[in-house]
Amino acid sequence: MVGEWLSATNGSRVVADATAIERFRENWQDEVDSSAEYRAMAASERDPKIAKVYSNLARMEEAHVGFWEGRLRAAGAQVGERSPSWRSRVLTWLASWLGPDAVLSTIAAREAADRNVYVRQAETQGTAMSTQERWHALVLGQLVRTQPRGLSGSFLGRLEGRHRAVGGNALRAAVLGANDGLCSNLSLVMGVAGASISNHGILVTGVAGLLAGACSMALGEWVSVTSSRELAEREIRIESSELVEDPKGEGEELQLIYEAKGLSVAEAKRVVAQLLQDQAATLDALAREELGLDPQELGGSAREAAVASFFLFALGAIIPILPFMLTAARIAVVASLAFSGIALFVIGAAITIFTGIPVWRSGGRQLLLGLGAAGVTFAIGRLIGVTLS
Repeated sequence: MVGEWLSATNGSRVVADATAIERFRENWQDEVDSSAEYRAMAASERDPKIAKVYSNLARMEEAHVGFWEGRLRAAGAQVGERSPSWRSRVLTWLASWLGPDAVLSTIAAREAADRNVYVRQAETQGTAMSTQERWHALVLGQLVRTQPRGLSGSFLGRLEGRHRAVGGNALRAAVLGANDGLCSNLSLVMGVAGASISNHGILVTGVAGLLAGACSMALGEWVSVTSSRELAEREIRIESSELVEDPKGEGEELQLIYEAKGLSVAEAKRVVAQLLQDQAATLDALAREELGLDPQELGGSAREAAVASFFLFALGAIIPILPFMLTAARIAVVASLAFSGIALFVIGAAITIFTGIPVWRSGGRQLLLGLGAAGVTFAIGRLIGVTLS
C-alpha cells in the first residue's frame, strides 16, 4: 500500500514501496549532511578535546550513512555520491571560516528536534542508532550551554554555579509569589477603589484576593513540582531499564559524555569501567550526566515550594490593603499606592541579584509596570462605577 513500509525479503533483497525508499534517501541525506558538518567543526575547532568530540560524532554519522546506503541498495535503489545539501554546505562553510561556535546552536537545535526520529522506524530496531542520536543531542546541548567558553575546566561546576544563581524551588516561588501578590492585589484594590466602593468593601475584596491568590499560587506550585518529580522518576525508571537491558550501550553513552566534558578517551573508559561495576552508581551517573537530574532531589520539595509560594504571595498581597485597615478610603488609596510603589521598586531591585542589570533600571521598570497596571484597573473601575451608579 502506498505510504506504508512493506517489508519482505527475497534472499538479500528487500522489497520497499516508493515512500519507504524516499524515507531511506532522506535519512541518508540527513546523515551525509551531519557528517560533513561535524567534520568541518572538528577541523576548525582549536580545542583538541572538543575537536575529538566532533570527530567522534562525525564517525557515528558516517556509520549511519553506510546503514542507509545498505538499505537503499537492498531495495534496488540507486545510491548517489555523498554530497551535502546546500544548507549543509553553508553551515560547513561558516564553521570553516568563523569557527564551530558560529553554527553550534543551529546544529544543536536540529539534533534536539530529530533526536527521536528513528524511534518509530522499523529498520533501526535492534540497532544503537536511536540511542546514538539522543547522545548527539545531549552532547551538543552541553556544548551550547558552555558556549563560548568551551569545556575546559570543571564543566559540571560551571553549570551548577549558574543554576545556583537562580536558586531552587523555594527561592523561585518566593520571588514570583511576592511580585504576583503585590501586583495582582494592588490592581484589584485600585479597581475596586475606582468604582467608589466603601473602605470596608475594598478591605474585604483585598483580603479575599489575598487568600484566593495565595491558595492558587500554592496549589499551582505544588502541582508543578510534583509533576516534575514524577516525570523525573519516570525518566530514571526508563534509564534503569535501559541499563539492565544494554549496559554496554549505556556505558558507551557515559563515555561520550565524559569525553565531551574534557576527559581523554582512556580516562573516560576507565571511569565508565569503574562505574559499571556498581549498577546503582552507574544509574546515579546516568541520571546526573544524561538527564541532568539529582536523584536525591528530583526537583526539590513540593511542600516547601507550595508553602513558600503561599506566604510570599500573601506577604506581597497584604501591602496594598494595609492602609485600608488603618485609615479612611481616600487617604488609604494614596497610602496604598505609595507603599506599593516602594515595594515594587524594592522587588525590582532585588531581581537584579539574579539578572545582573542595574538596580535603578530593574526597580524603575517594575515600579512603572506595576503602577501602570493599577492605573488601568482604577480607570476601568471608575468607568464601571459611573456607569452603574
